This record gives sequence, C-alpha cells and structure tokens, in this order.
Amino acid sequence: MSDGKNGMTYAEAGVDIDAGNALVDRIKPAAAATKRPGVASGLGGFGGLFDLKAAGFADPVLVAATDGVGTKLRIAIDTGNVDGVGIDLVAMCVNDLVCQGAEPLFFLDYFATGKLELDQATRIIEGIAKGCTASGCALIGGETAEMPGMYPAGDFDLAGFSVGAMERGTALPSGVTEGDVLLGLASDGVHSNGFSLVRRIVEASGLGWEDACPWGEGTLGAALLTPTRLYVKAALAAIGAGGVHGFAHITGGGLTENLPRVMPEGLGADVDLSSWTLPPVFDWLMAQGGMAEAEMLKTFNAGIGMVVVVSPGHEVDVTQALQSEGQTVTRIGTVTKGDGVRYAGALAGA
Repeated sequence: MSDGKNGMTYAEAGVDIDAGNALVDRIKPAAAATKRPGVASGLGGFGGLFDLKAAGFADPVLVAATDGVGTKLRIAIDTGNVDGVGIDLVAMCVNDLVCQGAEPLFFLDYFATGKLELDQATRIIEGIAKGCTASGCALIGGETAEMPGMYPAGDFDLAGFSVGAMERGTALPSGVTEGDVLLGLASDGVHSNGFSLVRRIVEASGLGWEDACPWGEGTLGAALLTPTRLYVKAALAAIGAGGVHGFAHITGGGLTENLPRVMPEGLGADVDLSSWTLPPVFDWLMAQGGMAEAEMLKTFNAGIGMVVVVSPGHEVDVTQALQSEGQTVTRIGTVTKGDGVRYAGALAGA
C-alpha cells in the first residue's frame, strides 16, 4: 500500500479511535456488573445477544422504549457533575417500560461528543451501569460517537434504548375501572423534565449553579441534578401483589397529561392536591417563577413521579409491596367517570 500524499489522519481530523477503544476497556467491568440471566454476550461485538428463555419467559411479548435526559445535561456539562445523568437516562426508559407491565431486560446507550474525554465518558457510563443494576437490566451494548464540529468543546448528548418483556396477556394498563385507587409514589425532585423552564427561572433569579441551594444543602446545581428515581423493582413487586391495573410515569406533561394515558375512554381521575406535601424544589420554582398551579401540574411531576392504579381490595397489599421496595406511597385520588384529571385542594409546601 502506497503512502498518502498529504499524510492526513483521522486523529488529526478530531476523531481518536484509540481513545474510543480505551473507553470500552474502562467500562467493561461496569457493564459486566449488570449481567443478569439471559445475557448471552458482552461488550465488543457488533450487537448484543439476549436469550429470553434463559431469562425465564415462556411466551414473551417484547416492549421497547427510548428516551434522553434533555436540557438537564446543560447543568451537568456546566458544573462538571456528570455522575448522575446516566441514572437519569436509564430511568427515563425503564420507568416507561414497567408502565406497560414489562420487566426491563437490557439497555443500550448512545453517547455523542465533539471530543472524547475519557474520564468524563467513563463517569457517565458508570452511572448508566449503576442505573441498570438498580433496575435489574443488563447493559449489553452502546455507541460512542466522536463528532468534531458537531458539538462545542466539553458538550455531549445522551440517548438510551431499553427492551423489556412480559408474558403474553399481561400487558398494562388493563381493567382500569371506576373506583380504582390512585397511589402516588414520591419523586426525588425535578427528575428529567421541564429543565428548559428550570434554567430560565434560575437565570431570572440571578443565581448560579455553584451558589448555595435556596431550599437545602449543597449547591443549586447539585440539587437540581438529583437523579430520576427508579421505580422498576417497586412496580414489579406491586404487580406481584395483585390488583394493579396500570402505572403512569409522571414525566413531561405532569399529572395533567400523563394520568389520562392510563384511562379508558369515559374515565378520568379525581386527585386531591392536599394529600401530599409539595417538595421544596417545586415550592421554590413556583415562587421564583411566579408559576400558576396549573402550569406546575402540567410541566413538572410536583413530587409524584409514578402513579399506581389499583383495585380498592388490593390497596393495602400493594402499598406494603411498594413500601418494602423503599417507596413513599400516598393515596392521592380515585378513578371516576368523565375525562381528564380533576383537582381538589391546593398544592402546598412544608
């Protein structure tokens, strides 16, 4: 093979293949720690293999979900606090999967950046592995894309893809009926939705990410980067307790937009806003942004990250199952005739 006349290399163009290979070597232990029954291959192949029979399924239906972290990444990039965004990425996918009644099985990530920084990328993907372990799913593959000219120095983007399974005939929601109880599971803060508004409110407040958090300990940036809560193991335990008719993951659109997704035609939800205490982060955002209550309920989770729809006769057993998995559970309302969500009471902080 003759030498090229101009001697140009891919590395000089801004893409370091050696760095990418080094990243794979670094993250292999983290990915291996997520291994679960059904995993049939590790990182490094052209695709990840998964054996559904080895995972214990007889007649499975697959469920797939994909999502990102949104503009919450801007805070992570600006502060250098990137350790939790991988958990966010996993949570946004697997929390959706379990709403269909599916057990998350495996996860793949897409990490894109202008210039690969090994330490930063390793921390991000180790966070992804941590989220997978906490959800019982395996990290079996992914893609690291170094794209100079597409992202400014230090910037990156994340996307996640997860596949779960359930036995045929067990899909949710199913059997939602008038009189069913709505159990709200507490969130761990803003999670991963509404951050374009969060950033605007913070900018208007005159505070910076490194300033003291107005409602708690540490910095404002660190408080807002609290990872999205993972509900998978609790939701699966609730299903096992019996009587669960559906789950609503409270993401973008809040309770107002997400609860109706679980309801059959002709049914809606009555929600008592006074049944739980609005977490301090939302109290601060409402006050600082002059937000109306309706806007809060349509934009943020307002302290409720997941809602379980359960038959009244199973409320106690399901509540105990959820609490045994570390969830804070509140009876927030009931399923009623009519469309949409109807609110009573008012949101109130501590």
